[in-house]
Amino acid sequence: MTFQVDAVRAAFPALREGAAHFDAPGGTLMPTVVAEAVRDTMVSATCQRGTITPAERRTDAIVLGARAAIADLLGVEAGGVVFGRSMTQLTFDFARTLAQTWAPGDEVVVSRLDHDANIRPWVYAATHAGATVRYVEFDPANGEVTADDVERQLSKRTRLVAITAASNLIGTRPAIREIAERVHARGALLYVDGVHNTPHAFVDVPEMGADVYVCSPYKFCGPHHGVLVAAPSLLETLSPEKLLPSTNTVPERFELGTPSWELMAGTAAAVDFLASFGEPAPTRREQLRGAMAALAAHEDALRHALEAGLAAHSRITIYSRAQVRTPTLLFTMDGMEPLEVTRRLAESNINAPAGSFYALEASRALGLGDAGGVRLGLAPYNCAEDVDRVLEALDAII
Repeated sequence: MTFQVDAVRAAFPALREGAAHFDAPGGTLMPTVVAEAVRDTMVSATCQRGTITPAERRTDAIVLGARAAIADLLGVEAGGVVFGRSMTQLTFDFARTLAQTWAPGDEVVVSRLDHDANIRPWVYAATHAGATVRYVEFDPANGEVTADDVERQLSKRTRLVAITAASNLIGTRPAIREIAERVHARGALLYVDGVHNTPHAFVDVPEMGADVYVCSPYKFCGPHHGVLVAAPSLLETLSPEKLLPSTNTVPERFELGTPSWELMAGTAAAVDFLASFGEPAPTRREQLRGAMAALAAHEDALRHALEAGLAAHSRITIYSRAQVRTPTLLFTMDGMEPLEVTRRLAESNINAPAGSFYALEASRALGLGDAGGVRLGLAPYNCAEDVDRVLEALDAII
């Protein structure tokens, strides 16, 4: 299927401002259909979930619809979909809950490739439980982390491994399935950060082998909140700290306080929007498969053009070098601080942020310190003209 980028772009009112957006890894723009779903929910009668009043039934339908949409997006059971304020909040809460099962001498493994939201919660939780934290290193020359790298940090005391499915800094996609096999052979759990992976790939969490997978709808054209998915049977074994009167039903027992119904409605609309990139199919899941394949082909073509343009300049160093990666490029320019490059691009109405983007361990491992680099990230609404525009602006700067 040919990706209809012009039709996709027409769905985003923010593009009328005229900027070229390469800031999607930090949060995508929102299409009209998603904004309308949020608005319609906020101006409709909603309350707590129930079956008696129209407001209760409407609220219940929103929740169930959002869980079903995420289940279709990720290939999981709707009964294992948990919503929260953010991926960071969900991971902190989940880490505290899991740490109740750890003992002194147990080990937790994290990766230096990761966003700090998949490092620091585990470090704190391990410290409180008296467990040891072990770090998986990655090769800064190519940005790769392998299953062998993970294997070297495993032991009979490993209780959990936390790793990203795609680096938000340099785009690297580790071989999660192979890593999962190594982790499970030691009897440990695998917690996968899918925030940067989900917008660019057709995700099948069970096939991937992740015990827990987290993502953020606002990275795939949805509203600002977080999602955690796991098998309901796993969630049933865990007891988070919660209010006494609140339900103990899974997955609700992990959703502390009243969720944002409007954000759930917006998330369901975002999944439907992604599905619309594909040809009609018998199920939404199957339509998403085709849609994400079409999107990946579109984004890869733009990435190759962008890489070729950057590589033509001897003053530019590209740090996104893994063989398998997302359409995300981190670079620096000799003689100019990353933030100054961002400022110069902004003068041409191009949004290309600079920094470490909370992947502080990765930025330091690359030798970029806390300043990081300039990140160019692609989204469904990027087009060939955007790529030409940023390359021409960089030519002018150089």
